[in-house]
Amino acid sequence: MDVQLNHPIYTLVGEVADSMHLEAYAVGGVVRDYFLQRHCSDIDIVCVGSGIALAQEVARRISPTLEVHVFKTFGTAQLHYHYDGIDWEVEFVGARRESYQHDSRKPIVEDGTLEDDQNRRDFTVNAMAVCLNHDRFGELVDPFGGIRDLNDGILRTPLDPDITFSDDPLRMMRAIRFASQLGFTIEERCFQAICDNAERLKIVSQERITTELNKIILSPRPSVGLKLLQKAGLMQLFFPEFSRLKGVETVNGRSHKDNFYHTLEVVDNVAQKSDDLWLRWAAMLHDIGKPATKRFDPKMGWTFHGHEAKGSLMVRRIFKRLKLPLDAKMKYVEKLVLLHLRPIVISEDIVTDSAVRRLLFEAGDDIDDLMILCEADITSKQEEKKKRFRDNYRLVRQKLVELEEKDRIRNFQPPVSGLDIMQTFNIGPCHEIGVIKDAIKDAILEGTIPNEREAAWQMMLKLGAELGLKAVEQ
Repeated sequence: MDVQLNHPIYTLVGEVADSMHLEAYAVGGVVRDYFLQRHCSDIDIVCVGSGIALAQEVARRISPTLEVHVFKTFGTAQLHYHYDGIDWEVEFVGARRESYQHDSRKPIVEDGTLEDDQNRRDFTVNAMAVCLNHDRFGELVDPFGGIRDLNDGILRTPLDPDITFSDDPLRMMRAIRFASQLGFTIEERCFQAICDNAERLKIVSQERITTELNKIILSPRPSVGLKLLQKAGLMQLFFPEFSRLKGVETVNGRSHKDNFYHTLEVVDNVAQKSDDLWLRWAAMLHDIGKPATKRFDPKMGWTFHGHEAKGSLMVRRIFKRLKLPLDAKMKYVEKLVLLHLRPIVISEDIVTDSAVRRLLFEAGDDIDDLMILCEADITSKQEEKKKRFRDNYRLVRQKLVELEEKDRIRNFQPPVSGLDIMQTFNIGPCHEIGVIKDAIKDAILEGTIPNEREAAWQMMLKLGAELGLKAVEQ
């Protein structure tokens, strides 16, 4: 079978390899994605010989100023360049064979043949190679039936899966990630090997695990990969809080829903609306506080009072352990987890202007994402109940637009500042300043006064007098 590789880098690499008397091949993801008709801007090149030397000569032919990043420890080299409006990353490596020690996923590397290099690949669909040398240009080398597995939508390892996953346990995460991204099925023997070797994941750094987890969360249907992580016993190892959502308890014939599967449905719903990783993380964690707040009340049944506040407090600890960023992204997730019930409460009652103003004030620029999360949270199997929630949310959204245009509440700061109060009453920092500012803010949010400086100023003077403060002449 011939493969039509059209990017000029392939012809150039072949020409340079021929001039250096080397065999050169495109391998891995770029070949897989060619057959799947997916764009891939990361190109992996294997040569039988020095990958670094090949990279340096290819770079020189492209441009004398093109920089080559060399990683001598790993025997690899990378070059980045812009072509046809796209940033391309090309990695070169010499063909090699690998062996592993039990306590490390870092291989002992030796020079090898193309066959050795294909043997060390994680899955058959990633073990295909396409020759770039002139005489064999476009020839597919597929010793493990990768094309067949691509057509069947199957993930399996080239060699014994027990050895493959024990040698490099990160491959277990990658198997589940590919299943989630591509909609493939993990071969039964291969999946059993993941289950049997789950504990080996402990030798993998958390950063590597989280990178794969994020790719699963960003896949078209994250629930596919998240279910597999749980079923294989991997989720429990690095994300036990999420695993604890699973299960249903029954008392006196009354049960609660399985919050694990509910959360998967919410994440999938959000994925249909947004590609934003952190909004999807908010969906992942929106009910994370439920196991800690679960109570059974003989009259009300199962309750999870305060789970939104508890969950919001758990976000930092989870982000820190998973090596996720502890910056504005984390605070965004904390906020959405804390507020995710607010639109529901508003929609169940009469939709008052003051309640919507307060929601706008607290959510700020994240109000639209919060509404996406809340609408995704409607997973009831009762169509009538789902319709009622959706209709109510439409009212909330309509009111949000109306009040935003009218009152400019989103991210608003009260028109009278603490400095204004101190200068008006000739006082220093004190408790009364906070009392006046909060009262003005509440009055604006309740609609008692408009969000305007003159109205706020008059209220400040009135409140100051009530607190025994005397305005000085301006």
